[in-house]
Formats: sequence, structure tokens, C-alpha cells
Amino acid sequence: MKKLVKNNVYWVGKMDWELESFHGADYSINNGSSQNAYLIQEEKTVLIDTVWKPHSTEFVDNLESEIDLKKIDFIVMNHGEIDHSGSLPALMEKIPNTPIYCTANAVKSLTGQYHHPEWNYKVVKTGDSIDIGNGKKLVFVEMRMLHWPDSMATYLTEDNILFSNDAFGQHYAVEELFNDKADQCRLWEEAMKYYANILNPLSPLVTKKVEEVVGLNLPIEIIAPSHGAIWRDNPLQIVNKYYEWSKEYQEDQITIAYDTMWDGTKQLAHKIASEISKISPDTRVKIFNISHADKNDIMTEVFKSKAIAVGSPTVGQNILSSVGGWLEFLRELKFKNKEAAVFGCYGWSGESTKVLRERLTESGFKVVEPEIKCNWNPKTEDLDKATAIAEALCKTTK
Repeated sequence: MKKLVKNNVYWVGKMDWELESFHGADYSINNGSSQNAYLIQEEKTVLIDTVWKPHSTEFVDNLESEIDLKKIDFIVMNHGEIDHSGSLPALMEKIPNTPIYCTANAVKSLTGQYHHPEWNYKVVKTGDSIDIGNGKKLVFVEMRMLHWPDSMATYLTEDNILFSNDAFGQHYAVEELFNDKADQCRLWEEAMKYYANILNPLSPLVTKKVEEVVGLNLPIEIIAPSHGAIWRDNPLQIVNKYYEWSKEYQEDQITIAYDTMWDGTKQLAHKIASEISKISPDTRVKIFNISHADKNDIMTEVFKSKAIAVGSPTVGQNILSSVGGWLEFLRELKFKNKEAAVFGCYGWSGESTKVLRERLTESGFKVVEPEIKCNWNPKTEDLDKATAIAEALCKTTK
């Protein structure tokens, strides 16, 4: 069922309440999501993006119940990733000669995934436009690496709608479609989680692209992303937030992430948290056991933090594999201008703090000198070392 966005623009996507993970199992979905596709019915009928392959039959059937598919003049593919393009093969079986407007890189992506080089691709670049009648045009803006090399946005003149694809979205199901209808706390939590876990590595590009889009001086009344709520109430608020988040974002927060074998390292984590609260009562402290907490939620808290503390016992002259895998993800997200501390228990050889220090340094963190390297279970003198870590980390919040 299509839903009105504005004038002759409709949402024809999929509200995916049952979705629990994304990018394989690499991104957790806690509040549903949506794959947003849009239908424009002016003198020209235009489809912008499709939905994920598991919903392709439903998508094509619903679209066919609304319009004669042969009346679709062309399709805009803002991005070739499967959650947006997955229904394209099923649709093209019914309308095989329909032009597909996309970037040159999107042609590579779509042909590489679906093996249809014969599709009628029309390559566009920033500034290209196409007349759709009634005095309206679609203007294309390349959005390279936000978050794939093939990404672009499409702007509808007169209605002043920016179809932004993966930029400015959230994995969040909002049945009522619009940001002013969403739970505001959850909306912003999901928007930040999306940025922290997907776009943060690309922050320097986000800064430049936001400046470029703002510099175009386009009147923007609606931002229609490909996931989550459509921004119609003060749509530039999410643009401004992206700009803020792209600038090595920090709050007065310290996050502690650890795993433990026999609770010794856990004791150290909680002692460090307690000391931080004593030294800097206004600083927010979060503690996560890496094996039990959602890794994307932890990374969202790391994104908000000025500093982190990471702990692991020594296992096989190394760290726990749970912590090792988490640190690989941490390195991938390319956080900037954050400090870190290390801690851990050991029985025999005691390499964990050295390994943690090396991994965090490689990930761009400035690792403070104080650490806790505790032989067996913590004694009073081991726990007392938490004060030095807390003092070193709290300096970053003043």
C-alpha cells in the first residue's frame, strides 16, 4: 500500500518489523527497520529505489496493485546495495527495457550482483537533471562513500524533497513514516547508532559532503532516506547533527568494555567505574561485558565517549577472543581524538595489557600510562590502582 509523502510523491517501501540483524549479522536491529522506496507520479512516473530481495514478490505485487508497471518511465537507483536493489531483478522481468538512472559505480555494482549488463542503464553525475513534467526536475548529487562508492542522492525540485538514500537514515520502523510521529528518544538513539556503526569511519567525507550539499543552497522541505523516519519536521536538524557528529564527536562520558574468565577482570572494571564517579561526578560512566552486550550498542557509547577503558585476562599469552574480535571492529570504525586505558588479570604470563595497549594504539587511541596488571584475583593494592586510571581518563573530560 502506498502512503502519501507530499503532493504526487508516495512511499512504496517495506516496514520490516521482524528484522533483527543487518549486514549479515554485523548490525543489530532492536526496533524494526524499513526499506524505503518512493514513487513519483507527475507527467513522468518515477520509482526511486526498491526493497530487499526477501520482500521482492510483495513489493512488486503491491506496486502492481497501485499502477500499471509499464507506465513507470524510469527507475532511479541511488545505491546498488541489496537492501535497496534486491527487488530490481523481479521488477525488470516485468518491465525489462525501463531506463535505470544511477552512477557509473552503481552500474558496476548492479551488474556485478545481478549479472544483467543488458539493462538500460543511464549514467548520471552531480548536477545532471531530468525533467519529469509539471515544472519539476530530478537533480542528481553523487554521495561517494556515504557509504559506498556508488551512492548518490536525488533532489526533487518544487516539492523540495531530498531522497538521501543511506545518509540521514536509521534502522527504525516508524509505521507513521515521519520524524514528528516517531518516539523522539528512540529516533535519535537509532540515528546516532546508525552513524556510529556505519558512517563514522567516513566522517571526514561526511563533513565535506554536508558542506557541499548545504553550499548548493537547495530549499529542502523533506529529507526522505532509505531507512527509518522521513524528516519533514525541521529536516535540516539531521543534517546539522551529521555535521556535529562528523567532527570527532564527544560527550562527557567514559565507557568501560571488558570480558572476564573468573570475575577478576570484572572486579577491576567496576572499581575503575567507581573511581571515575568519585573523581568526576558529572561524567557519565557506562560498563559493558563484551560477551553479553550488543557490540553495536557498545560502539555507540564509545562514539559518545571522550575516553574508554578496555580489559581482558591473559589467555594463551594473548587476550580473550571476544575482546580481540571487538577490538577489530573498534579499529574498523576509526574513532578519533579519544583516550584509553587498559587492565586485566593473569595467572602465569600476563601479556593481556601489552596486547590491549598495542591494539588500541593501532586503532588511533592515545593510551594513558596507568594500567592494572593483576596477578590472580585482585587484592586491595590492585584495586587501588584504579584511582590512577580514573584520574588519567578524567583529565580528558575537563
